[in-house]
Amino acid sequence: MSSSGPSGGGSTVSCAAVDLGASSGRVILGRVGGGELTTTEVARFDNKPIRVPRGADDDRLHWDILRLYADVLAGLRRASELGPLDGIGIDSWAVDYGLLDAGGELLGNPIHYRDARTDGVLDQVRAELGARRIYATTGIQFMQINTLIQLVAARDSPALASARRLLLIPDLLCYWLTGEFGAEVTNASTTQLLDVGQRRWARELIRDAGIDEALLPRLREPGETIGVLAGSARDQLGGHATPVVAVGSHDTASAIVAVPATGTRFGYISCGTWSLVGLELAAPVLSEASRAANFTNELGVDGTTRYLRNVMGLWLLQESLRTWQSRGQQPEVVELLSGAAEAAPFRSLIDPDDPRFLAPGDMPARIAEVCRETGQPVPADRYQLVRCILESLALAYRRTLRTACELADREVDVLHIVGGGSRNELLCRWTADACGIPVVAGPVEATALGNLLVQARAVGAAGVGDLTAMRALVAATQDVHEYRPGGDIPAWDAAARRWSAIFER
Repeated sequence: MSSSGPSGGGSTVSCAAVDLGASSGRVILGRVGGGELTTTEVARFDNKPIRVPRGADDDRLHWDILRLYADVLAGLRRASELGPLDGIGIDSWAVDYGLLDAGGELLGNPIHYRDARTDGVLDQVRAELGARRIYATTGIQFMQINTLIQLVAARDSPALASARRLLLIPDLLCYWLTGEFGAEVTNASTTQLLDVGQRRWARELIRDAGIDEALLPRLREPGETIGVLAGSARDQLGGHATPVVAVGSHDTASAIVAVPATGTRFGYISCGTWSLVGLELAAPVLSEASRAANFTNELGVDGTTRYLRNVMGLWLLQESLRTWQSRGQQPEVVELLSGAAEAAPFRSLIDPDDPRFLAPGDMPARIAEVCRETGQPVPADRYQLVRCILESLALAYRRTLRTACELADREVDVLHIVGGGSRNELLCRWTADACGIPVVAGPVEATALGNLLVQARAVGAAGVGDLTAMRALVAATQDVHEYRPGGDIPAWDAAARRWSAIFER
Protein backbone atom coordinates (compact mmCIF):
# COMPACT_ATOMS: atom_id res chain seq x y z
CA MET A 1 0.00 0.00 0.00
CA SER A 2 1.45 3.33 -0.98
CA SER A 3 1.91 6.14 1.51
CA SER A 4 3.53 9.51 1.92
CA GLY A 5 7.31 9.22 1.78
CA PRO A 6 9.25 10.74 4.68
CA SER A 7 12.00 12.44 2.70
CA GLY A 8 10.47 13.58 -0.54
CA GLY A 9 6.83 14.10 0.34
CA GLY A 10 5.65 11.86 -2.51
CA SER A 11 4.17 8.41 -2.91
CA THR A 12 6.26 5.50 -1.59
CA VAL A 13 5.62 1.85 -2.29
CA SER A 14 6.59 -1.45 -0.65
CA CYS A 15 7.93 -4.08 -2.99
CA ALA A 16 9.57 -7.47 -2.57
CA ALA A 17 12.61 -8.34 -4.69
CA VAL A 18 13.42 -12.02 -5.08
CA ASP A 19 17.09 -12.22 -6.04
CA LEU A 20 18.38 -15.68 -6.90
CA GLY A 21 22.07 -16.28 -7.43
CA ALA A 22 23.92 -19.41 -8.42
CA SER A 23 24.77 -20.26 -4.81
CA SER A 24 22.14 -18.48 -2.69
CA GLY A 25 18.87 -16.59 -2.83
CA ARG A 26 17.27 -13.84 -0.80
CA VAL A 27 14.08 -11.87 -0.52
CA ILE A 28 14.52 -8.14 0.03
CA LEU A 29 11.71 -5.85 1.14
CA GLY A 30 12.10 -2.34 -0.21
CA ARG A 31 10.50 1.04 0.39
CA VAL A 32 10.87 3.21 -2.70
CA GLY A 33 9.70 6.67 -3.74
CA GLY A 34 9.76 10.31 -2.76
CA GLY A 35 13.51 10.30 -2.21
CA GLU A 36 13.45 7.08 -0.18
CA LEU A 37 15.20 3.81 -1.08
CA THR A 38 15.55 1.49 1.89
CA THR A 39 15.89 -2.28 2.03
CA THR A 40 15.39 -5.02 4.60
CA GLU A 41 16.53 -8.57 4.01
CA VAL A 42 13.69 -10.79 5.17
CA ALA A 43 14.97 -14.17 3.97
CA ARG A 44 18.20 -15.78 2.79
CA PHE A 45 18.61 -19.39 1.71
CA ASP A 46 21.09 -21.68 0.01
CA ASN A 47 20.77 -22.66 -3.64
CA LYS A 48 22.63 -25.95 -3.85
CA PRO A 49 22.66 -28.13 -6.97
CA ILE A 50 22.04 -31.86 -6.73
CA ARG A 51 23.83 -34.64 -8.59
CA VAL A 52 21.42 -37.35 -9.72
CA PRO A 53 22.77 -40.70 -10.99
CA ARG A 54 21.74 -41.77 -14.49
CA GLY A 55 23.61 -45.05 -14.42
CA ALA A 56 26.71 -46.66 -12.97
CA ASP A 57 29.11 -44.17 -14.55
CA ASP A 58 27.00 -41.12 -15.30
CA ASP A 59 25.02 -38.46 -13.51
CA ARG A 60 23.33 -35.12 -14.06
CA LEU A 61 23.74 -31.86 -12.13
CA HIS A 62 20.30 -30.32 -11.44
CA TRP A 63 18.86 -27.29 -9.71
CA ASP A 64 16.54 -28.14 -6.81
CA ILE A 65 13.85 -25.89 -8.23
CA LEU A 66 10.94 -27.06 -6.05
CA ARG A 67 12.86 -26.39 -2.83
CA LEU A 68 13.93 -23.05 -4.30
CA TYR A 69 10.30 -22.15 -5.02
CA ALA A 70 9.32 -23.16 -1.49
CA ASP A 71 12.06 -20.89 -0.10
CA VAL A 72 10.86 -18.04 -2.33
CA LEU A 73 7.30 -18.45 -1.07
CA ALA A 74 8.47 -18.55 2.55
CA GLY A 75 10.46 -15.35 2.04
CA LEU A 76 7.56 -13.59 0.34
CA ARG A 77 5.29 -14.67 3.17
CA ARG A 78 7.63 -13.03 5.69
CA ALA A 79 7.70 -9.88 3.58
CA SER A 80 3.91 -9.74 3.30
CA GLU A 81 3.52 -10.19 7.06
CA LEU A 82 5.28 -6.84 7.49
CA GLY A 83 2.58 -5.08 5.48
CA PRO A 84 0.75 -5.27 2.14
CA LEU A 85 3.03 -5.47 -0.90
CA ASP A 86 2.60 -3.21 -3.92
CA GLY A 87 4.68 -5.47 -6.13
CA ILE A 88 6.84 -8.58 -6.46
CA GLY A 89 9.71 -9.07 -8.91
CA ILE A 90 12.09 -11.98 -9.53
CA ASP A 91 15.59 -11.98 -10.99
CA SER A 92 18.03 -14.87 -11.27
CA TRP A 93 21.09 -16.22 -13.01
CA ALA A 94 20.83 -16.67 -16.77
CA VAL A 95 20.63 -19.45 -19.40
CA ASP A 96 18.95 -22.28 -17.44
CA TYR A 97 15.35 -23.30 -18.03
CA GLY A 98 12.49 -25.61 -17.10
CA LEU A 99 10.43 -27.63 -19.57
CA LEU A 100 6.67 -27.90 -19.21
CA ASP A 101 4.27 -30.41 -20.72
CA ALA A 102 0.97 -29.64 -22.48
CA GLY A 103 -0.76 -29.32 -19.11
CA GLY A 104 1.74 -26.79 -17.81
CA GLU A 105 3.49 -29.23 -15.45
CA LEU A 106 7.24 -29.29 -14.98
CA LEU A 107 8.83 -32.29 -16.69
CA GLY A 108 11.83 -32.48 -14.36
CA ASN A 109 14.27 -30.47 -12.31
CA PRO A 110 16.15 -28.01 -14.57
CA ILE A 111 19.66 -29.09 -15.49
CA HIS A 112 22.49 -26.93 -14.15
CA TYR A 113 24.60 -24.97 -16.64
CA ARG A 114 27.73 -26.53 -15.14
CA ASP A 115 26.57 -30.04 -16.09
CA ALA A 116 28.92 -31.88 -18.44
CA ARG A 117 26.27 -32.61 -21.09
CA THR A 118 27.40 -29.57 -23.10
CA ASP A 119 31.05 -30.65 -23.27
CA GLY A 120 32.10 -30.51 -26.94
CA VAL A 121 28.71 -29.23 -28.15
CA LEU A 122 29.83 -25.63 -28.63
CA ASP A 123 32.13 -26.57 -31.52
CA GLN A 124 29.33 -28.69 -33.02
CA VAL A 125 26.92 -25.74 -32.99
CA ARG A 126 29.49 -23.41 -34.54
CA ALA A 127 30.04 -25.92 -37.33
CA GLU A 128 26.32 -26.53 -37.94
CA LEU A 129 25.10 -22.93 -37.85
CA GLY A 130 28.21 -20.83 -38.45
CA ALA A 131 29.82 -18.70 -35.78
CA ARG A 132 29.54 -15.50 -37.79
CA ARG A 133 25.84 -16.03 -38.45
CA ILE A 134 25.08 -16.80 -34.80
CA TYR A 135 26.93 -13.73 -33.57
CA ALA A 136 25.56 -11.36 -36.22
CA THR A 137 22.05 -12.37 -35.14
CA THR A 138 22.31 -12.80 -31.38
CA GLY A 139 25.43 -10.80 -30.46
CA ILE A 140 26.09 -13.29 -27.66
CA GLN A 141 29.44 -14.49 -26.34
CA PHE A 142 30.17 -18.12 -27.20
CA MET A 143 30.06 -20.19 -24.01
CA GLN A 144 29.14 -23.82 -23.59
CA ILE A 145 26.63 -22.87 -20.89
CA ASN A 146 24.41 -20.86 -23.27
CA THR A 147 20.81 -22.03 -23.64
CA LEU A 148 21.29 -22.65 -27.37
CA ILE A 149 24.15 -25.05 -26.61
CA GLN A 150 22.15 -26.74 -23.84
CA LEU A 151 19.18 -27.29 -26.15
CA VAL A 152 21.31 -28.75 -28.93
CA ALA A 153 22.87 -31.09 -26.34
CA ALA A 154 19.32 -32.13 -25.34
CA ARG A 155 17.86 -32.47 -28.86
CA ASP A 156 17.36 -36.23 -28.58
CA SER A 157 16.22 -36.27 -24.96
CA PRO A 158 12.76 -37.59 -24.02
CA ALA A 159 12.11 -34.48 -21.93
CA LEU A 160 12.61 -32.09 -24.84
CA ALA A 161 10.51 -34.33 -27.11
CA SER A 162 7.66 -34.18 -24.59
CA ALA A 163 7.96 -30.46 -23.82
CA ARG A 164 5.44 -27.89 -25.02
CA ARG A 165 6.88 -24.82 -23.25
CA LEU A 166 10.32 -23.60 -22.18
CA LEU A 167 10.58 -21.06 -19.36
CA LEU A 168 13.77 -19.49 -18.05
CA ILE A 169 14.18 -19.74 -14.28
CA PRO A 170 12.62 -16.39 -13.23
CA ASP A 171 9.84 -16.80 -15.80
CA LEU A 172 9.12 -20.29 -14.44
CA LEU A 173 8.79 -18.98 -10.89
CA CYS A 174 6.60 -16.08 -12.05
CA TYR A 175 4.40 -18.61 -13.89
CA TRP A 176 3.92 -20.54 -10.67
CA LEU A 177 2.98 -17.31 -8.89
CA THR A 178 0.56 -16.00 -11.53
CA GLY A 179 -0.30 -18.73 -14.03
CA GLU A 180 1.02 -16.48 -16.85
CA PHE A 181 3.57 -17.63 -19.46
CA GLY A 182 6.21 -15.30 -20.87
CA ALA A 183 9.90 -14.54 -21.34
CA GLU A 184 11.44 -11.29 -20.09
CA VAL A 185 13.81 -9.90 -22.72
CA THR A 186 16.94 -9.14 -20.66
CA ASN A 187 17.22 -12.78 -19.65
CA ALA A 188 15.99 -14.06 -23.02
CA SER A 189 18.83 -12.16 -24.66
CA THR A 190 21.40 -14.33 -22.83
CA THR A 191 20.09 -17.54 -24.41
CA GLN A 192 21.71 -17.06 -27.86
CA LEU A 193 18.19 -17.56 -29.24
CA LEU A 194 17.20 -13.88 -29.53
CA ASP A 195 17.71 -11.46 -32.40
CA VAL A 196 19.42 -8.72 -30.38
CA GLY A 197 18.88 -6.01 -32.98
CA GLN A 198 15.14 -6.70 -33.36
CA ARG A 199 14.46 -7.68 -29.71
CA ARG A 200 12.56 -10.79 -30.85
CA TRP A 201 13.20 -14.52 -31.07
CA ALA A 202 15.62 -15.51 -33.86
CA ARG A 203 13.16 -17.98 -35.32
CA GLU A 204 15.11 -19.01 -38.42
CA LEU A 205 18.22 -19.68 -36.35
CA ILE A 206 16.14 -21.62 -33.81
CA ARG A 207 14.61 -23.81 -36.53
CA ASP A 208 17.99 -24.47 -38.15
CA ALA A 209 19.33 -25.55 -34.75
CA GLY A 210 16.66 -28.27 -34.66
CA ILE A 211 14.72 -26.62 -31.84
CA ASP A 212 10.92 -26.33 -31.85
CA GLU A 213 10.24 -22.58 -31.90
CA ALA A 214 6.80 -23.20 -30.40
CA LEU A 215 8.57 -23.87 -27.08
CA LEU A 216 9.40 -20.18 -26.69
CA PRO A 217 6.76 -17.92 -25.11
CA ARG A 218 5.82 -14.31 -25.75
CA LEU A 219 8.50 -11.78 -24.86
CA ARG A 220 8.03 -9.16 -22.14
CA GLU A 221 9.85 -5.91 -21.50
CA PRO A 222 11.05 -4.91 -18.01
CA GLY A 223 8.32 -2.98 -16.23
CA GLU A 224 5.41 -4.94 -17.68
CA THR A 225 2.96 -6.35 -15.15
CA ILE A 226 2.95 -10.13 -15.63
CA GLY A 227 -0.21 -10.69 -13.64
CA VAL A 228 -1.33 -10.90 -10.03
CA LEU A 229 -0.80 -13.60 -7.45
CA ALA A 230 -3.11 -16.52 -8.20
CA GLY A 231 -4.05 -19.94 -6.89
CA SER A 232 -2.11 -21.47 -4.03
CA ALA A 233 0.52 -18.71 -4.15
CA ARG A 234 -2.15 -16.10 -3.50
CA ASP A 235 -3.59 -18.19 -0.68
CA GLN A 236 -0.17 -18.59 0.96
CA LEU A 237 0.64 -14.88 0.71
CA GLY A 238 -2.38 -13.45 2.48
CA GLY A 239 -4.98 -13.60 -0.26
CA HIS A 240 -3.93 -10.30 -1.87
CA ALA A 241 -4.00 -9.74 -5.63
CA THR A 242 -0.43 -8.41 -5.56
CA PRO A 243 1.02 -7.49 -8.97
CA VAL A 244 4.01 -9.51 -10.14
CA VAL A 245 6.19 -7.25 -12.29
CA ALA A 246 8.69 -8.24 -14.97
CA VAL A 247 11.94 -6.64 -13.81
CA GLY A 248 15.34 -6.98 -15.43
CA SER A 249 15.07 -10.68 -14.68
CA HIS A 250 18.67 -11.44 -15.55
CA ASP A 251 20.36 -10.48 -12.30
CA THR A 252 23.03 -8.46 -14.10
CA ALA A 253 20.37 -6.40 -15.89
CA SER A 254 18.90 -5.46 -12.52
CA ALA A 255 22.35 -4.80 -11.04
CA ILE A 256 23.28 -2.35 -13.80
CA VAL A 257 20.10 -0.34 -13.15
CA ALA A 258 21.51 0.38 -9.67
CA VAL A 259 25.02 1.44 -10.75
CA PRO A 260 25.33 4.91 -9.11
CA ALA A 261 26.82 6.46 -12.22
CA THR A 262 26.47 9.92 -13.68
CA GLY A 263 26.76 10.32 -17.42
CA THR A 264 27.87 7.60 -19.81
CA ARG A 265 31.65 7.43 -19.36
CA PHE A 266 31.63 4.51 -16.94
CA GLY A 267 32.43 0.84 -16.95
CA TYR A 268 31.00 -1.71 -14.59
CA ILE A 269 31.67 -5.06 -12.99
CA SER A 270 28.76 -6.96 -11.52
CA CYS A 271 30.91 -9.08 -9.27
CA GLY A 272 29.78 -12.29 -7.62
CA THR A 273 30.11 -15.96 -8.56
CA TRP A 274 30.61 -14.59 -12.08
CA SER A 275 32.09 -11.20 -12.93
CA LEU A 276 30.29 -9.38 -15.73
CA VAL A 277 32.65 -6.71 -17.04
CA GLY A 278 31.55 -4.13 -19.57
CA LEU A 279 29.80 -0.98 -20.73
CA GLU A 280 26.25 0.29 -21.11
CA LEU A 281 25.53 1.22 -24.74
CA ALA A 282 22.63 2.47 -26.82
CA ALA A 283 23.02 -0.28 -29.43
CA PRO A 284 24.78 -3.64 -29.81
CA VAL A 285 28.28 -4.02 -31.25
CA LEU A 286 28.10 -6.83 -33.82
CA SER A 287 31.42 -6.40 -35.61
CA GLU A 288 33.68 -9.26 -36.57
CA ALA A 289 36.28 -7.90 -34.15
CA SER A 290 33.71 -8.06 -31.37
CA ARG A 291 32.89 -11.66 -32.23
CA ALA A 292 36.58 -12.59 -32.32
CA ALA A 293 37.02 -11.03 -28.87
CA ASN A 294 33.99 -13.04 -27.65
CA PHE A 295 32.05 -10.09 -26.27
CA THR A 296 28.35 -10.33 -25.59
CA ASN A 297 25.47 -7.94 -26.27
CA GLU A 298 22.75 -8.52 -23.69
CA LEU A 299 19.64 -6.39 -23.52
CA GLY A 300 19.19 -4.03 -20.61
CA VAL A 301 16.40 -2.00 -19.05
CA ASP A 302 14.94 0.92 -21.03
CA GLY A 303 16.29 -0.20 -24.38
CA THR A 304 19.96 -0.28 -23.37
CA THR A 305 22.56 -2.86 -24.34
CA ARG A 306 24.91 -4.47 -21.83
CA TYR A 307 28.13 -4.91 -23.77
CA LEU A 308 30.30 -7.20 -21.70
CA ARG A 309 32.26 -10.37 -21.20
CA ASN A 310 31.77 -13.00 -18.54
CA VAL A 311 34.84 -13.56 -16.38
CA MET A 312 34.83 -16.61 -14.10
CA GLY A 313 34.67 -14.40 -11.00
CA LEU A 314 34.67 -15.22 -7.32
CA TRP A 315 33.66 -18.80 -8.13
CA LEU A 316 37.39 -19.52 -8.02
CA LEU A 317 37.60 -18.38 -4.40
CA GLN A 318 34.24 -19.88 -3.41
CA GLU A 319 35.16 -23.29 -4.76
CA SER A 320 38.60 -23.15 -3.11
CA LEU A 321 36.89 -22.44 0.22
CA ARG A 322 34.50 -25.33 -0.33
CA THR A 323 37.43 -27.66 -1.08
CA TRP A 324 39.28 -26.67 2.08
CA GLN A 325 36.14 -27.02 4.17
CA SER A 326 35.50 -30.51 2.78
CA ARG A 327 38.90 -31.46 4.22
CA GLY A 328 37.95 -30.26 7.67
CA GLN A 329 39.72 -26.90 7.36
CA GLN A 330 37.75 -23.77 8.21
CA PRO A 331 39.71 -20.75 6.94
CA GLU A 332 38.12 -17.37 7.54
CA VAL A 333 37.80 -15.11 4.50
CA VAL A 334 39.10 -12.11 6.47
CA GLU A 335 42.21 -14.08 7.45
CA LEU A 336 42.74 -15.30 3.89
CA LEU A 337 42.54 -11.77 2.48
CA SER A 338 44.86 -10.40 5.16
CA GLY A 339 47.40 -13.12 4.40
CA ALA A 340 47.03 -12.61 0.64
CA ALA A 341 47.76 -8.89 1.03
CA GLU A 342 51.12 -9.78 2.63
CA ALA A 343 52.07 -12.53 0.15
CA ALA A 344 54.62 -11.93 -2.61
CA PRO A 345 53.02 -10.10 -5.57
CA PHE A 346 52.61 -11.57 -9.06
CA ARG A 347 54.29 -14.85 -8.10
CA SER A 348 51.75 -16.98 -9.99
CA LEU A 349 48.99 -15.97 -12.41
CA ILE A 350 46.13 -17.85 -14.07
CA ASP A 351 43.55 -17.17 -16.74
CA PRO A 352 40.27 -17.16 -14.78
CA ASP A 353 38.41 -18.21 -17.92
CA ASP A 354 40.29 -21.50 -18.34
CA PRO A 355 37.52 -24.09 -19.00
CA ARG A 356 39.03 -26.34 -16.35
CA PHE A 357 37.75 -23.94 -13.71
CA LEU A 358 34.09 -24.14 -14.80
CA ALA A 359 32.88 -27.30 -13.07
CA PRO A 360 32.73 -27.86 -9.30
CA GLY A 361 35.77 -29.61 -7.89
CA ASP A 362 39.20 -29.22 -6.31
CA MET A 363 39.99 -25.66 -7.40
CA PRO A 364 43.37 -25.39 -5.60
CA ALA A 365 44.55 -28.54 -7.42
CA ARG A 366 43.42 -27.17 -10.78
CA ILE A 367 45.19 -23.86 -10.17
CA ALA A 368 48.34 -25.76 -9.21
CA GLU A 369 48.08 -27.77 -12.43
CA VAL A 370 47.90 -24.58 -14.55
CA CYS A 371 50.88 -23.09 -12.72
CA ARG A 372 52.96 -26.21 -13.37
CA GLU A 373 51.96 -26.27 -17.05
CA THR A 374 52.96 -22.63 -17.52
CA GLY A 375 56.27 -22.89 -15.66
CA GLN A 376 55.17 -20.77 -12.69
CA PRO A 377 55.58 -21.53 -8.99
CA VAL A 378 52.71 -23.49 -7.50
CA PRO A 379 51.11 -21.50 -4.64
CA ALA A 380 52.73 -22.84 -1.49
CA ASP A 381 49.88 -21.99 0.88
CA ARG A 382 46.33 -20.68 0.95
CA TYR A 383 47.45 -17.04 1.10
CA GLN A 384 49.52 -17.35 -2.07
CA LEU A 385 46.63 -19.11 -3.80
CA VAL A 386 44.14 -16.38 -2.86
CA ARG A 387 46.58 -13.72 -4.04
CA CYS A 388 46.97 -15.62 -7.31
CA ILE A 389 43.18 -15.65 -7.78
CA LEU A 390 42.60 -11.97 -6.96
CA GLU A 391 45.56 -10.61 -8.94
CA SER A 392 44.50 -12.73 -11.92
CA LEU A 393 40.94 -11.44 -11.67
CA ALA A 394 42.15 -7.82 -11.56
CA LEU A 395 44.27 -8.42 -14.68
CA ALA A 396 41.35 -10.11 -16.43
CA TYR A 397 39.16 -7.11 -15.58
CA ARG A 398 41.79 -4.76 -17.02
CA ARG A 399 42.01 -6.73 -20.26
CA THR A 400 38.23 -7.01 -20.62
CA LEU A 401 37.45 -3.36 -19.88
CA ARG A 402 40.14 -2.02 -22.21
CA THR A 403 39.04 -4.34 -25.01
CA ALA A 404 35.40 -3.32 -24.56
CA CYS A 405 36.31 0.35 -24.79
CA GLU A 406 38.33 -0.25 -27.95
CA LEU A 407 35.62 -2.30 -29.66
CA ALA A 408 32.82 0.11 -28.70
CA ASP A 409 34.87 3.27 -29.32
CA ARG A 410 34.10 4.43 -25.78
CA GLU A 411 36.28 6.04 -23.10
CA VAL A 412 35.59 5.58 -19.41
CA ASP A 413 36.65 7.67 -16.42
CA VAL A 414 35.47 5.39 -13.63
CA LEU A 415 34.79 1.72 -13.01
CA HIS A 416 31.82 0.75 -10.82
CA ILE A 417 31.95 -2.57 -8.97
CA VAL A 418 28.58 -3.69 -7.64
CA GLY A 419 27.40 -6.86 -5.96
CA GLY A 420 29.02 -9.04 -3.34
CA GLY A 421 32.50 -8.54 -4.74
CA SER A 422 32.32 -4.83 -3.92
CA ARG A 423 32.92 -5.82 -0.28
CA ASN A 424 36.29 -7.36 -1.17
CA GLU A 425 38.52 -4.37 -0.45
CA LEU A 426 41.65 -6.12 -1.70
CA LEU A 427 40.08 -6.99 -5.06
CA CYS A 428 38.68 -3.46 -5.48
CA ARG A 429 42.00 -1.83 -4.64
CA TRP A 430 43.97 -4.09 -6.97
CA THR A 431 41.41 -3.56 -9.74
CA ALA A 432 41.87 0.22 -9.47
CA ASP A 433 45.64 -0.26 -9.67
CA ALA A 434 45.43 -2.71 -12.57
CA CYS A 435 42.97 -0.61 -14.61
CA GLY A 436 44.54 2.75 -13.75
CA ILE A 437 41.22 4.48 -13.06
CA PRO A 438 39.14 5.05 -9.91
CA VAL A 439 36.93 2.21 -8.75
CA VAL A 440 33.64 3.00 -6.99
CA ALA A 441 32.55 -0.04 -4.99
CA GLY A 442 28.92 -0.57 -4.09
CA PRO A 443 26.12 -0.94 -3.56
CA VAL A 444 26.43 -4.54 -2.46
CA GLU A 445 22.73 -5.21 -3.05
CA ALA A 446 22.68 -3.62 -6.51
CA THR A 447 20.68 -6.46 -8.05
CA ALA A 448 17.91 -6.23 -5.47
CA LEU A 449 17.91 -2.43 -5.72
CA GLY A 450 17.56 -2.51 -9.50
CA ASN A 451 14.79 -5.05 -9.18
CA LEU A 452 12.97 -2.84 -6.67
CA LEU A 453 13.39 0.34 -8.73
CA VAL A 454 11.86 -1.16 -11.87
CA GLN A 455 8.96 -2.54 -9.82
CA ALA A 456 8.45 0.77 -8.03
CA ARG A 457 8.25 2.70 -11.28
CA ALA A 458 5.75 0.19 -12.66
CA VAL A 459 3.42 0.54 -9.66
CA GLY A 460 3.60 4.34 -9.50
CA ALA A 461 6.25 5.35 -6.95
CA ALA A 462 7.04 9.06 -6.95
CA GLY A 463 10.39 10.25 -8.29
CA VAL A 464 11.38 6.96 -9.91
CA GLY A 465 11.68 7.86 -13.56
CA ASP A 466 14.34 7.02 -16.12
CA LEU A 467 17.68 5.34 -15.45
CA THR A 468 19.30 8.68 -14.64
CA ALA A 469 16.75 9.33 -11.90
CA MET A 470 17.03 5.79 -10.56
CA ARG A 471 20.82 6.03 -10.35
CA ALA A 472 20.66 9.41 -8.69
CA LEU A 473 18.40 7.91 -6.04
CA VAL A 474 20.87 5.05 -5.51
CA ALA A 475 23.79 7.48 -5.21
CA ALA A 476 21.89 9.60 -2.68
CA THR A 477 20.81 6.74 -0.44
CA GLN A 478 23.40 3.93 -0.61
CA ASP A 479 26.92 3.54 0.77
CA VAL A 480 29.76 3.39 -1.74
CA HIS A 481 33.56 3.47 -1.38
CA GLU A 482 36.09 4.91 -3.82
CA TYR A 483 39.50 3.38 -4.52
CA ARG A 484 41.97 5.44 -6.51
CA PRO A 485 44.98 3.93 -8.25
CA GLY A 486 47.79 4.10 -5.74
CA GLY A 487 49.82 0.94 -5.96
CA ASP A 488 52.85 0.11 -8.05
CA ILE A 489 51.37 0.86 -11.48
CA PRO A 490 54.52 -0.14 -13.44
CA ALA A 491 54.46 -3.49 -11.66
CA TRP A 492 50.85 -4.03 -12.74
CA ASP A 493 51.74 -3.08 -16.32
CA ALA A 494 54.58 -5.59 -16.27
CA ALA A 495 52.32 -8.26 -14.80
CA ALA A 496 49.75 -7.59 -17.54
CA ARG A 497 52.41 -8.06 -20.22
CA ARG A 498 53.56 -11.30 -18.59
CA TRP A 499 49.95 -12.50 -18.25
CA SER A 500 49.33 -11.81 -21.95
CA ALA A 501 52.52 -13.60 -22.96
CA ILE A 502 51.49 -16.72 -21.05
CA PHE A 503 47.78 -16.91 -21.79
CA GLU A 504 47.18 -15.08 -25.08
CA ARG A 505 49.61 -16.96 -27.28
